[in-house]
Formats: sequence, C-alpha cells, structure tokens
Amino acid sequence: MLLISRAKRLVLPLLFLLFQGFVVAQNNSGSINGTVTDSQGAVVPGASVKIINPVSGYIRTAASDASGNFQFTNVPFNPYHLTVDANGFASFVQDVDVRSGIPVKVTSALKVGESSTTVTVESGGDLVENDPTFHTDVDRSLFQKLPLESQSSSLSSLVTMASPGVAADSNGLFHGLGDHASNSFSIDGQSITDQQSKVFSNQLPTNAVQSLEVISGAPPAEFGGKTSLVIVATTRSGQGVTKPTGSIYSSYGSFGSATGGFDLSYGGKNWGNFIEFDGLNTGRFLDPPEFTVFHDKGNEENLFDRVDYTFTPRDSVHLDLNYSRSWFQTPNAFSGLNVQNVVAGTGASANPTFATVGNTDQRSFIGTYDIHPTYTRIVNDYSVFNLGAWARKDQYKYFPSGNPLADLGPANLQTSSISQIRSLLNTAAHADYSYARGINNIKVGAQYGQTFLRESDSLGIVENVYNSPCTDVNGNPLAGYSGSATCDGIVSFPNGNYLPVLAPYDLTRGGTHFNYVGRTDVKELALFLEDQIKARNWLFNLGIRGDLYNGLAVARQAEPRVGIAYNFPRTSTVLRVSYARTLETPFNENLVLSSQGCSDPVLNPLLACASTFGTTLEPGFRNEFHAGFQQAFGKFAVVGGEYIWKYTHNAFDFSVLGNTPITFPIDWHNSKIPGFAINASIPNFHNFSANVVMSSVSARFFPPQVAGAGATSGVAVGFPFRIDHDERYNETTHLQYNLPGGKFTRAMWAGFNWRYDSGLVAGSTPCYNIADPNSACGNSSLGPDGNPATLNGVPAVALVDNGAAPSTNPVTGIPVAIPLNADQETQSGLSCGGDRATPTHLIGTPVTYLGTTYYECPANQLTSSLLKIPAAGTGDNDKSPPRVAPRNLFDASIGDDNLFSGDKYKWSLKLTAINITNKTALYNFLSTFSGTHFVTPRALTGEVGFHF
Repeated sequence: MLLISRAKRLVLPLLFLLFQGFVVAQNNSGSINGTVTDSQGAVVPGASVKIINPVSGYIRTAASDASGNFQFTNVPFNPYHLTVDANGFASFVQDVDVRSGIPVKVTSALKVGESSTTVTVESGGDLVENDPTFHTDVDRSLFQKLPLESQSSSLSSLVTMASPGVAADSNGLFHGLGDHASNSFSIDGQSITDQQSKVFSNQLPTNAVQSLEVISGAPPAEFGGKTSLVIVATTRSGQGVTKPTGSIYSSYGSFGSATGGFDLSYGGKNWGNFIEFDGLNTGRFLDPPEFTVFHDKGNEENLFDRVDYTFTPRDSVHLDLNYSRSWFQTPNAFSGLNVQNVVAGTGASANPTFATVGNTDQRSFIGTYDIHPTYTRIVNDYSVFNLGAWARKDQYKYFPSGNPLADLGPANLQTSSISQIRSLLNTAAHADYSYARGINNIKVGAQYGQTFLRESDSLGIVENVYNSPCTDVNGNPLAGYSGSATCDGIVSFPNGNYLPVLAPYDLTRGGTHFNYVGRTDVKELALFLEDQIKARNWLFNLGIRGDLYNGLAVARQAEPRVGIAYNFPRTSTVLRVSYARTLETPFNENLVLSSQGCSDPVLNPLLACASTFGTTLEPGFRNEFHAGFQQAFGKFAVVGGEYIWKYTHNAFDFSVLGNTPITFPIDWHNSKIPGFAINASIPNFHNFSANVVMSSVSARFFPPQVAGAGATSGVAVGFPFRIDHDERYNETTHLQYNLPGGKFTRAMWAGFNWRYDSGLVAGSTPCYNIADPNSACGNSSLGPDGNPATLNGVPAVALVDNGAAPSTNPVTGIPVAIPLNADQETQSGLSCGGDRATPTHLIGTPVTYLGTTYYECPANQLTSSLLKIPAAGTGDNDKSPPRVAPRNLFDASIGDDNLFSGDKYKWSLKLTAINITNKTALYNFLSTFSGTHFVTPRALTGEVGFHF
C-alpha cells in the first residue's frame, strides 16, 4: 500500500507532463536503416530495398536516396529477409532480426553482376524463428483476404480464425487456451486488459492494423494482467509515404449490411499521418438466439488517426487517437414477440389480468475513446528509452423496453427489467529502457495505472410469480395478491419463500425500480526486467515481473518468467520450453456489483448470494508450463506446436444479475488446463499459400465458488467440471491462390476457409444420469415429485434447464426446476421419438405432481440436431458433459485488386460468402454468461474499392 501511494505521488505528476508533451511508449515495432554502397564504398542511389517475412506475409519496399540511405520505420518485431537490388549489381541478401526499438543498421556493399527480379526464401532457416515463446504472426496481406464471420467484431474474428488455441464464442467473444476471455491487447505499446467483446466495448478497426502477433506461449515479463492470449497489434503509419496513398471502399450484403470507409497515408522522411474512418449498418449486429434474424439491428462508426514525427535522428513522437461508437438492439427470441404479462394496475389483485404488453425492445450504446501519445529517445546505437501514458474510456448504456413489463422472458433468462450506465476509464503511465549489445537484449520497465469504475443499475421485477406472496395448497406460487396478509387461507396461502424486501420493486404489482450505484478505483503498479540472451544456437529469455494490485482487494506477486530455445540449423528445427508465473487480475466489468452486491438486502436474493463464500473478488495466480517445437520442411512449409499446462488459483468466470442480460465476474477455487496448439503454414508455393491452426484444450474448473455474487447451479462440490467455454478440438484451414500474372489476371485471387469446432459445453442440456455424484443431469433426472424420472417404467428425461438453480416448494420441500419452453426446445433442436419441437409445440409427455408439470421424454428417445446429449447414465460434469454439436463451417472469398490494370489508380472488387452451406449451428445454448446464440446464416457480401 505504501509503495503504491508513493508511486502514485511520483507518477501522476509525470503523467500530466507526458500528456503536455505528447509522450508515451511505442513498444511493438522497431526500424531498419542502412546505406547502399558499391564494393569501393561509393554510395548507390535509387537501389531497391525489400524486407519480407515469408510466414506472416509482411512485405515492405524502399529506395535508397541520393546519399544511398534507406529506412524502414514501424517494423513489427520479427525476423526478416532483406534484399538490395540495383542495375548492374548482383543482389545483396541478408537476414535481419528486429527485436526492440533499437534501430537495426545494415550496410550493403553491392558487387557487379545481374540483380534478381524476385525475392526467394533461401532455405527452411528463413521460416523458423529461434524464440522460446509460441506465437502466430499475421500481416495485413493475409487478413485483408480472410473471410471474417463477424463484421461488428472483425478483430476478434481475425484472432479466432488465424491463431491456434482459441475457442470461438458469440458476439466476438473468444476464449484463449481454456480461460474465460483472459486476453489482452497491446496496441502500439498500449496494454488493454479489459474485455473487448462487442457487448462490452468497441474494438480497434482492422483497417487500422498493419500486423498482429498472437502470443499463445508463456508471456514475457513485460506482459501482465490477462495473458492467456496476448495480441500484439502494430497499426499503420504514414511516415515515409511521400505521395498521398489511400483507399475508399463500400460494401453491401445479406441482412441489409452496408459498410463504407476511407483511409489515407501521407508523410515524409521525418513525419507521417495515417487516418481511417469506417462505418457499418446492419440488420444482424449481434449473434441472435434464433437462426432466423429479427430485432438485431445495429450500427457502428470508427475513427482512427496516427501521427508520427521525428524531431532529430534520436527523438521522435507518436500519437494514436481513436473514437468508436456503436448502437445495437439486443436480439430477440420468438418468446420476445407479443409478450404476455399482467396488465398494469391489476397485478396486485387476486385475479390479475394478463394480456399482450408488446415486443421486447432492449438496446445498447457504447462509446469508446482512446488517446495514446508516444515519445522515443534513441540514447545511442545500443539503447532506447521510452516514456509514456494513455487514457482509454468505455461508456456503456443499456436501455430496457419502453414498457418494462415487455422485458419478461423465460424464467431461466429474464425475470427483471434493467437499465445500466457503466463507465470504465483506464489511465496509465510507463517507462522502459532497452539495451542490446553482444549476446544480450535487456529491457527494464515500470508502469503505474489507475482504472476508474462507475456502475449504475436500475431494475425491477417483471415476472408476477417470481416473488408471489401467496401459493396454492400444494405450495405452487399464485399470480396476483399484494402481500401475505391478502392470502385468504382457502385457495391462497402465505408463501414461505416470499421476500417482503423485494415487494417495493415488483413492477407487476405497482412497484418502482431499485437503483444501485457502485464505484471504485483500481490502482496497479508493475515493474519488470527481462533479458534475451543469444549464445550460438541457444536463446534464453530470463525475466522477473512484480505486480501490485490495489482495488477492492489487494495483492502482490513476484512472477519469474523463463524460456529456452535451441535451433538446429541443419534440420531447420527449433525446440523450446518455457515457464511463467502470473498474477491474474479480476475483470473490471461490473466488478463492484459482483464484489459488494451481496451486502445489499435487495440485491442479495436477486444475485442468489450464498454464505459459503466471500464476495470480494481476489486476484489469482497461475503457474504455466510450455514445451514446443518449430520445424521447417525445406523452403515450402513450417509447422509449430506447443503443449500447455496451466494451474490457476482463483480462476475467473462470469454469472448474471437476477436473470437479466447484465453479467459480472466470479471466482472459482482453482482450474487445471492442459492442452496443445499447432500452427502450420505454406508461405508461397506457385502462388498458392495455406495456413492451418488447431488446438485441443481441457478447461477443468474446481469448486467451490470462492468470490463474487451469484451461485452457479449444476456443479457438485468436491468434483471438477468443464466450464462452458471448454472445447475438445477446433481447427481452421485457410487456403489462398493468386492467379499468375497476365494483364487482366495478375491481381486476381481466391480464398477458402474451413472452420471445425467440436462444440462448447452446454450445461443446460436435458439428459439422464441419476447415479453419478458428479452428474451433469441433476435437474433433468428428477420428475416433479423429486424422484427419478420414469415413463412406463423406463428412465426418462425431464425437459428442464440443468444450468438454472431449482427453487424449493415451501410446502413439500421438493426442488422445482425451470422447464424449457417450446422456443428453447426448438433452439436446441430437441426431438422425442422423432417428434420435433417447434416454437409453439412442446415435445414429450406431460407429467404433473401436486400442480407442478414437467414434460418428459424416454431417455433413449431424446435426440437433438444441434446438441450432443450424453447417453443415459453417462452425463458427467467432468468426463462427459453435454455439448453443442460439432460443426463444419465453410467460407470463401474471391477478388481482384486491380480490375482495370491501372498503375496510379486502381479499382478493386471482392465477393465474400460466409457459411456457404447455410449450416444451422449453435455457438452455445443457455450459457450462464451469454445465453443462446446461433452462427451466422449464409451471408453474401460484395465490396468495391478505389485505391490511389
């Protein structure tokens, strides 16, 4: 605490000075410069200099000036193949490695001879990288042609499709290596550890990104917070672009989706500006709970500007500015149409009137701004000093339906109407110093950050029997009545589960909204030291990081990071092992509500708070171990793989507020996540290229829940379970072919994607397993009488939600589960003996006990076209949980980057088809975090662009 207080007094004044002078650190890229001479030392002007990374597809060209000098700025950290060509001289070839902000200097002495007209990969050594950290590099040249499933979350879609170890989820959410969205972005050196799913924030537009490095291995010491995946993004720059260069584009496609935008790069040797603006308007903004799309409109606009200026050969500044806004509807299910609820003014009577109250109409608005200035000082030929700061804010607003009673959904999804205004302001200042000489590449740094959280929620109960004052003689809740004193003792009796504290906020009985306001400031201080040591074919990454977290809880952690790699040049093989200790910080979204809501007497029952665990979320810690390889096959292909073991104490997940769309973080006792990830690439073989990523990760979590509000149902204490983002296997294959050069075909290309997902865990799925103490079928194995469900003497499945906690009948003491409605049965593709559910037709046989009715189906006759239901007696939370059914999705794109063979001005055309086969498939079903969502139906899009 004392150290953080002192750091705050020192760093905050520095932060003010930094903003005054436009200074912050840009740590994701370096530079290459040099002089072209002949064998006698005379400078050679006009020489063509090219750098290429054949795996990522990154290519840059420059020309030597009158003094023979050339320069490449904003070069992502990676190895590159450099060639220099000039008339009358043989080609000069050299491999260069950019690993820090320290400029890489190249002196190229050309010999008399004939130059080459093409850049070729000399051997497999150009394809492998002697690096202990497993990662995937993706350049703009690839993702411009990659068919992306989500237009509103294109950056998330890019990471999901192009890197291994990523489980795809709805609405741009992705889970890296078995953890719940525990990912961070490093954008030009700015660390963003808050959630970037479309329902939480606005993402950096992909049109502003030059290249990505997705780190799946043990994170180096400079990265902290959330490190299952670290996405390092380098944005586009205009420095050195002496002629205005840019593009204007527009597209239109399925669901009325229209996009438009422009980008412009312009600058000189010492300055540059890149600006980008784009917009989207679509009828399918989010992934809906129905394959049919309705009430799903949305729009977004993005503005990004990057300014670079070099004052002297040693001093430069850099500024990123970004503003994004989005507005979108919460997609409706069929049950959200013509909602039936009590008529206002009648809900407290003994005979309330029910009628149509309208359609559910919930909406969201998100505004995001980001200011990220940068200063870099080249101290000498061996060292660079960076100093920096940033401010980034998300403003989120959630709006209920005009008539709050129309927000009523199924009892397992929404029983309250809610509005929310939430803001997250993240500010930080940091400094780092890099020194590279001889075998050492040392980096030392410090960062102080403060995140200001403000939460405001307003909610009211909209289900009339959620908190009924009265029951019938069998204990079943009755609609109507204003309080227990109004129960007549003849047909209505006081409800033992009635909570008078909720009565003032029951909108069906004339109540008003309950208002909750929470706030906190989270302070974080990080110090790190790392050294990358090259010793012949060995490379050692040695680092130590110290994190001090001071929010609603306090944590301190020393985190060693170690990585070792060995390169076998003769076989183009790299072997590596690594270890990292990390401090896992809580998610900031609705953190105050989750940590303090249980102390409020109104929120306590709505959040299903339990006395068996604490409420304040504590940071966790993780030990992770990695072992991997990279192998090149000649100059044609390269394969890399990694095996992962991760052990986390205090593992984070999410729960929901009172059956509303508002989610918040919780803590489980621990998790164990083993698995593997593989990437493979064919860089360019006769104009054909291919990229394949695949992974298998087991996300095993262990109860009890130790912090955060909300008790999660379906988990047996003392037994592990698979979290709902666990997936056995996924794979993406991208194939691309560029037509060989004729006058009209040299810019034509075609791309094809195949994505396979074995299916996320779907814990709400009905199934039958009565004997297993770790049964995944606890609710659905019991009939309404509380005994094992049977039909005609054979085991039966009650068609109820296994993921929702049952209530207890106050008279009989029997647990009462929440039945699936007809629409939910349809969403899950359920059939009973060949009888398929529809939005208006429940399957199975009705079974009633003392007024409680379940629909049941013989266990051997229950099937699903969209879910994988365990066989009777096998459903186990750890070994055999229910899952979403496996799916194969195919996408394709075709384009011409120069339709009319122009030189200075070019027109482009691109056609994209998503889900070519129109496959009906689910991302998830009644997930605790996100509900039910379908993949995109077949979507066709055409885009035309003008480039200059």
